[in-house]
Amino acid sequence: MSISKISEKKDWDIVVDANASFFTIKFKELTHYKDLLYLLVRRDFVFIYKQTVLGPIWLFLQPMLTTLVFLFIFGRVAGMGTGGVPKPLFYLTGIISWSFFSESLTKTANVFSINAPIFGKVYFPRIIVPISNIIGSFIRLVIQLVLLFLVMIYFNQTAGFKIEFGFGQLFLPFLFLLLGVFGLGIGLLFSALTTKYRDLSHLLLFGVQLLMFASPVIFPLSSTPKSLIKIMSYNPLSAIFESIRFYLLGTGTVDSLNLLYAVVFCITSLVLGILVFNKAEKSFIDTI
Repeated sequence: MSISKISEKKDWDIVVDANASFFTIKFKELTHYKDLLYLLVRRDFVFIYKQTVLGPIWLFLQPMLTTLVFLFIFGRVAGMGTGGVPKPLFYLTGIISWSFFSESLTKTANVFSINAPIFGKVYFPRIIVPISNIIGSFIRLVIQLVLLFLVMIYFNQTAGFKIEFGFGQLFLPFLFLLLGVFGLGIGLLFSALTTKYRDLSHLLLFGVQLLMFASPVIFPLSSTPKSLIKIMSYNPLSAIFESIRFYLLGTGTVDSLNLLYAVVFCITSLVLGILVFNKAEKSFIDTI
């Protein structure tokens, strides 16, 4: 919906209608709802860990337990290499990065179905909800990165795996921002589609799981057969994950061309996602 100012001769100040252009996106309007944005972020964070025994400790336990599972299945049973990086550190880096992306994507994709009761009762810019999801996921990412840096220091001191901390790490926020932008963009596209085709939400969960195995999350790109490297380069996540691992662990490579491709792909998906979301929000309540 859109908000348009009308003549002062009327008895009201604004009109909420559904006749705005497909390209009408009023980002300035978001500044008037910053308090709502804060409440939504706080609500999601509190809701997840409310009435749990360990509370926010799960932020650390989840990646640690998943790392142990990966260590056993892929490290011991499958015997997959990690490019000289200690396996627990390699898997933990991939798990934390992937969790941020997948959480951003899936939460955004279900924004209409989950928040339909709220959307049907009161007006506010609907895009605030997916933005709050991304901010909440980013907060969890920062907390989990603290765990990762502690593990990095441990291996640096005890296992002889030298990690150099320098200006390269300053590039990491941009890479994680790319993951968030990509997750938000694709999530917005799916959120619009699921208003009419509800079963797409099930397909999305399955697709996200497959996408993880098609991205260098649990294996370095260098271990991929040469015949598949070019195919994997079409996946924008490949360049992002390889770059994250390079700046964090000093292993792997940074391909500038592939990274530029990933940037263009992520920004394009975000713009397209916002436009489709902007159109779907005007009539979703009739089909949800």
